Amino acid sequence: MTVAPTKPPLRVVLCAPRGFCAGVVRAIDVVERALEIYGAPVYVRHEIVHNRTVVDALKAKGVIFIEELSEAPPGPHPVIFSAHGVAKTVLEEAKTRNLFTVDATCPLVTKVHREAQAHFKRGRRIILIGHARHPEVIGTIGQLPPGAVTLVSTIEDVERLAPDGGEIAYVTQTTLSVDDTREIVAALGRRFPTIHAPPVGDICYATTNRQEAVKAAARGVEAVIVVGAANSSNSLRLREVAEREGCAAQLVADARAIDWGALEGVRSVALSAGASAPEVLVERIIEALGERFAIAIETLRTASESEAFPLPRALREAV
Repeated sequence: MTVAPTKPPLRVVLCAPRGFCAGVVRAIDVVERALEIYGAPVYVRHEIVHNRTVVDALKAKGVIFIEELSEAPPGPHPVIFSAHGVAKTVLEEAKTRNLFTVDATCPLVTKVHREAQAHFKRGRRIILIGHARHPEVIGTIGQLPPGAVTLVSTIEDVERLAPDGGEIAYVTQTTLSVDDTREIVAALGRRFPTIHAPPVGDICYATTNRQEAVKAAARGVEAVIVVGAANSSNSLRLREVAEREGCAAQLVADARAIDWGALEGVRSVALSAGASAPEVLVERIIEALGERFAIAIETLRTASESEAFPLPRALREAV
């Protein structure tokens, strides 16, 4: 009789909070509700959120994802703007073409847009802390005339800023590393002691909470797995947070992408997910771990979340 080999033990620490945030839930609900009201096709400019599983599921229901408004025909089927927000020129183009649009921009991103607009009206020079080419950054810069916003991504960028004697203010991308941003803000404060800061921090509550959970878990495990897309800023930051704590970390789109060689000899692992990653992907990774290890699951909770954002008025009032 053949005896099955004994699986090595593995302690799995589930980080909480993890996965979908209120802004992502709202964005997906916007698309689902638009499909219910108007039927397919519904057009979405850019990925509604940065996750292939979510995008593919919506495609199967009749959603057509586009990068340019020119790809969407005028008519009764809506064009939805993603959770990352868009530049004003996009809104103007949609109006010129008489497109029916629905804005799924996360309210916390809209908050940053309004802060930047308020600073501009007061004649302040605006510094945006963020990552070049990220859709949210493009949308925030695009709220104001060319040249009104200066992007910085590193302390070195701050050191290269030339003072001009005028008032200055900063805003930030919502999905940044809390620790990295703190250092950049400190550098801005040293260069410009009278700089205007946001009345409430711009990094969203979900980004902060997920980073704190990963940070706490990483201190007690040998490896961290973050579920999320490679183009998801908040997911990338989770991996960086774990690595900063001295823990080996990998960012995976799903269970098929796990680097099993990196888990050779590991006896404890933490598992988290970016704000645009559905919980089903976490469950599949737990199943995959269970096939190779004798897993013991525990949860490390560092915060509780109850936030919820209402749908845009056009969808709430539609019959």
